[in-house]
Amino acid sequence: MKNLFITFEGGEGCGKSTHSRLLKRYLESKGYKVVLTFEPGGTHIGRFLRKMLLKGAILNSRYSELLLFAADRAEHVKNVIMPALNAGTMVICDRFIDSTTAYQQGGRKIDKTIVRLINKLSSGGLVPDITFLLDVEPKIGIRRGTRHTGKDKFESENGGFHRRVRSTYLNIAKSHPKRVKVISSNCPVEEVQKMIRKLMDEKLGN
Repeated sequence: MKNLFITFEGGEGCGKSTHSRLLKRYLESKGYKVVLTFEPGGTHIGRFLRKMLLKGAILNSRYSELLLFAADRAEHVKNVIMPALNAGTMVICDRFIDSTTAYQQGGRKIDKTIVRLINKLSSGGLVPDITFLLDVEPKIGIRRGTRHTGKDKFESENGGFHRRVRSTYLNIAKSHPKRVKVISSNCPVEEVQKMIRKLMDEKLGN
């Protein structure tokens, strides 16, 4: 159980980055070695792709965004995630394949067969051992996420887009209840983190 692959998912402003960092500290306090990473942007080339994807680059094909995310993930899995897992290290990743399903299949309405194929190719078939889905109503999440910064391309999407993203995430959780754990992020940070740690301890058999 030393090399679990843990992911955090959810819509804009749900608290993924905060809770990823807090869980890393908790697991390290228990003696585990942990790598914390994120998508898009977890590699050198990924940082370049992240700027294109989040800062409003003009993409004329509806598939361009999907394929750029896939390129980011393929590099990320090969150069960061798998080397760490193979070395017996836990990996916590802020976004992974479920984000692509939620945003591209749900938000962008791309055919699920295409999204599934791209996810499988870009991840090399890697599936998280446990996923924490931090659920928040889109309006609340966007307000939180943009409180101190301007909106990126996804945060600027309309309400219908974000509602489809949330609905798709919840459908993923229903389809994979053993892997995906839904936690409301409307609660205070301390309470949300307490629930995450409880589920994590159960996964580790503690």
